[in-house]
Amino acid sequence: MRAAYIIGVKRFWRLSSLGLFATALLGCAGSHKYTWVQDLPPGMTRPAAYAIDEGDLLDIRVYNEPSISGRARVRSDGKVTIALIGDVEARGKTPNELAREVQARLQKFLQTPSVSIAIEETRPLTVTVMGEVGKPGVFTLSPNSGVLQALASAGGFSEYADDDSIYVVRRSPELRIRFTYEGLRDNAGGAADFVLKNGDLVMVE
Repeated sequence: MRAAYIIGVKRFWRLSSLGLFATALLGCAGSHKYTWVQDLPPGMTRPAAYAIDEGDLLDIRVYNEPSISGRARVRSDGKVTIALIGDVEARGKTPNELAREVQARLQKFLQTPSVSIAIEETRPLTVTVMGEVGKPGVFTLSPNSGVLQALASAGGFSEYADDDSIYVVRRSPELRIRFTYEGLRDNAGGAADFVLKNGDLVMVE
């Protein structure tokens, strides 16, 4: 009985180490309701074209206009400043979309401008992994990482894990998405294609 009590206490403190953070996220998404990953719209499980985010470093090139060309870091307000046209909203757009907008706005000042934009540095993907994993915590992953990469960073499952009860809790839009390890391994319903976002919580029960 004493050994069982000690194990229970250890598990409690391990799960509580990031408890306040998890409670906030679970409170947003609802702790009992969930959607199976295979029931999500296809656009939420397949990697989409990269959307620019704050912190990204952009390489902006205007053909034959070196004074306008250069690098620009996306600010916390989601904008970059470009010579002649000032602030431009960059967050949420693909590089090609932003290039077309900049090119259109430069037509007031230049004759037939040609603009290309590339992402030189991306903001790291940061997610939290909690519950029955080897080392719960906050992890930095490569862009377009999925649940398997997050679990690997957290040391895989603990001996108490239920590998049929893996959840991703997302703030915006508010979602609690359920996975199984078998589904992730076999990419059933696009489970392995699901891409994590900054701020996501991966929970293993």
